Amino acid sequence: MTPISLNEASLEELIVAQMVALGGNPGWVEGDPKTFSSAYCLDLPDLRAFIHETQPSLIDALDLDGDSPTTHKFLARLQGEITKQGVVACLRDGITHGPHQVDLYFPTPAAQNPKAAKLFAANRLKITRQVHYSSSEAGKSLDLIALVNGLPVATFELKNHITNQTVEDAVKQYKTDRDPREPIFAFGRCMAHFAVDDHNVRFSPKLAGTASWFLPFDQGNNGGAGNPVNPQGVMTDYLWKRVLEARSLANIIENYASIVRTKDAKTGTKTASAIFPRYHQLDVVRKLLADVEAHGAGTRYLIQHSAGSGKSNSIAWLAHQLTGVEHDGVRAFDSVIVVTDRVILDDQIRDTIKGFTQVGSTVQHADSSKDLRDAIEAGKKIIITTVQKFPYIVRDLAGAQREKNFAIIIDEAHSSQGGKVSAALAQALSKDGLDDGVEDVEDALNRLMESKKMLPNASYFAFTATPKNKTLETFGHAYMVDGIVKHRPFHSYTMRQAIEEKFILDVLANFIPVDTYYKLVKTIEDDPEFDANRASKKLRSYVEGQKHAIRQKAEVMVDHFHAQVYQPRKIGGQARAMIVTSTIQRAIDYFEAVNAYLAETKRPYKAIVAFSDFTDVSGNKITEAQYNGFPGSAIAARIQEDPYRILICADKFQTGYDEPLLHTMYVDKPLSGVKAVQTLSRLNRSHPQKHDCAVLDFANDTDTIQLSFQDYYETTVLAAETDPNKLNDLAADIMKSAVFAQEHIDLFVERYLADAPINELHPLLDTAVAEYVEAMDEDEQVAFKGSAKAFVRTYGFLSAILPYSNVWWEKLSIYLGFLVPKLPSPQGEDLSAGVLESIDLDSFRVEKRTAMKIALADGNAEIDPVPDTGSGGRPDLDLERLSEILASFNALFGNISWQDEERIRQRVTEEVPARVAEDPTYKTAMGNNDKANAKVAMVDALGKVMLDLVKDETQLFKEYADNADFKKWLEDAVFRATYRSAA
Repeated sequence: MTPISLNEASLEELIVAQMVALGGNPGWVEGDPKTFSSAYCLDLPDLRAFIHETQPSLIDALDLDGDSPTTHKFLARLQGEITKQGVVACLRDGITHGPHQVDLYFPTPAAQNPKAAKLFAANRLKITRQVHYSSSEAGKSLDLIALVNGLPVATFELKNHITNQTVEDAVKQYKTDRDPREPIFAFGRCMAHFAVDDHNVRFSPKLAGTASWFLPFDQGNNGGAGNPVNPQGVMTDYLWKRVLEARSLANIIENYASIVRTKDAKTGTKTASAIFPRYHQLDVVRKLLADVEAHGAGTRYLIQHSAGSGKSNSIAWLAHQLTGVEHDGVRAFDSVIVVTDRVILDDQIRDTIKGFTQVGSTVQHADSSKDLRDAIEAGKKIIITTVQKFPYIVRDLAGAQREKNFAIIIDEAHSSQGGKVSAALAQALSKDGLDDGVEDVEDALNRLMESKKMLPNASYFAFTATPKNKTLETFGHAYMVDGIVKHRPFHSYTMRQAIEEKFILDVLANFIPVDTYYKLVKTIEDDPEFDANRASKKLRSYVEGQKHAIRQKAEVMVDHFHAQVYQPRKIGGQARAMIVTSTIQRAIDYFEAVNAYLAETKRPYKAIVAFSDFTDVSGNKITEAQYNGFPGSAIAARIQEDPYRILICADKFQTGYDEPLLHTMYVDKPLSGVKAVQTLSRLNRSHPQKHDCAVLDFANDTDTIQLSFQDYYETTVLAAETDPNKLNDLAADIMKSAVFAQEHIDLFVERYLADAPINELHPLLDTAVAEYVEAMDEDEQVAFKGSAKAFVRTYGFLSAILPYSNVWWEKLSIYLGFLVPKLPSPQGEDLSAGVLESIDLDSFRVEKRTAMKIALADGNAEIDPVPDTGSGGRPDLDLERLSEILASFNALFGNISWQDEERIRQRVTEEVPARVAEDPTYKTAMGNNDKANAKVAMVDALGKVMLDLVKDETQLFKEYADNADFKKWLEDAVFRATYRSAA
């Protein structure tokens, strides 16, 4: 028996056979490569047959059955329009030629429209093997071309692992052996060019020789890159069986693929980019639309897509198609409202949708309540607003709008879905709303509670890369595991998959910790006692804020940028860097230090500083423009232009900033959790010439960064729902304190709902404030205020999602919402006061450590529900002599003389605490919440760890055994680093 061929040609045969076998009306047929005209880049017999069937009157007018000058004029006109508009626009809109409108494609029919269905079925789909596409090099051919009505829409280069060739070889073939000047490879001529093997798919919407950028088009596999094993056939057959199936392809032509044209407002330069969806984008939009079609309005969806994964286009495609989706034969939504904290998204959505329809009749930005009301009444289908303005522009919507259904798309849901935004949104768009003329307090409370709940007349589509617990519980899909209700995203495209696919860069792959070493000395003869914890923080802030320290770090940053980023011409010589600072003043200090050093060293670039405007102590308004010489609104554009290369930030640009030219980040700000992921992820954006990125961190340890990213490396799951009884427990604790009585709450709420003047409200609060100040000690004040804050925060969240209402909770929430801001924070005596006046900086140095890759573990992460505790309490005082504090501080930052300082520091600050923390006896002691016993267990555990190190670290063990001061410092340092109360 002859063995089955497993070469490249066999994959061609398989694809063609399976596409033809899909059937359908229309369905794919195999084309004849001989009928393809390389001169006009089309299959003329197929185009002729399509027009013959659908527009027979044009056959004679265009002389399509002949070979006359009339024929060639039309074909030249067609080729020119495709070159100018792109094949997708020409398929959707047709072309004009003289007095004739020539339709080149008929779209998917609306339900029960026989004429449209007949025209759609007349579309001709061909898949043709070994097409000789070149007029100048007749021997060159493409493995496959997909054509719609004779016009090519996609090309394919195929490879096979069994012949030791992969998708990378197909990509290389496109880059090096396919001349982008050939008509079929020209910009916009095809929707996409696919590199395919039996394991993977990649595509490029635009060929540019060796600069071509191929993107992954895989499904993903167990949270990572690639495709799952396909028991029914080739792992990549989803491409031709599902994505290129006739109706799926029609959907892509009609709603996804496009050429987006933009104009630079400053220079007037026009640019065009070809857009084609990646697999995860196509998948999420289609699954969301299918769910809406099945269930209608009133459902919540959470989409966890990695930063840099193309959420803007996903949102644009979703918004456009939500305007037309139907449920039970009726349009599901009257309007789609996009809420974002990125103003730039407005333009991105407009530009993307412009290719599908007349944007003026579809999209409007709302900057005021009048804008929003006018847009809805005018029938605008997509309305975009920013999260900052949303609560204000919707509060006075007319009642008539509440009879409509809305789709609400929330961009970066972790930051957008605060309690006030949720409440304002709900009250504005709910069917019932808050009306004037309420009869009594009970009626008003009931209406207020209902207006806060997630709207039954709206569906929510929340996009984020880093969902918090509130976000997961509000928008996530609920499911049961062992009797526990958990929540997970409706759809996810993980950070792990995006990194493995090389769609985004791994920002932790080149992480360089930078250590700073200080020595402080006493400047007084006395040796007073201070609170060691507070004093240490003040000392750290003091040192970090010294001009000398900032200058040294600025020099390290600039020298690194010049030698490792600028000189090697990273990103083709276009690389930029960002310096992340903790305060506006620190950003300004860095700006001055960096620019001064750049000038001194005659470096050919400059820095820009970014911060929010503020007023100084003298009442003068301070703006970015005063330092940069141009408005703050121009920063994003200016940093792309020379000579500007370094962007220095204080909070601004650390989230939602999409700049592929950012290569290196210098971090001098404590970061953790979502903030760490958001900030460092500014570097992960891909660029055809960007192959790596780097982080130099002056302020954070690697463990903190690792833990921050781990929660969002794959799909994030909420471990359990928030227990509503937390509100009962908190309310009981609050009322037990007797700061106010029930009648105070009732009277305040009654007056508040009746719009009583403030002079009638304040006394009801001031009485409670006086009781809080006079009758409570500091610990009681801390506990009360923490519980009050926790109640307001937790109720604000739960009130939107619980299926029932509670009048008592609502009343208490209203009352506490006004009371908490009036409660003074317990001050206590600052036992670190004066420490800065007693010291001076003796020495300071900065030292880069070896670059490392911070590895993350595979697997979904579970995060805990919303905590029910207050926002903190008073730390235990730890009084030490100034000399001891300085000794501890200096020792902690590396000024003890060791034979191998680097190694010892790593042992003492990382390895020893980590090993001590794993001691079972110590763990049990921590769980019992007895700090004194835990300290005893920690000392025993530390002794065992140090004994284990005696052979490898003789000097370290000797210091521990013989030096009482060092032993005490080490015990205290390890205990502070490892002790965790179970409370």
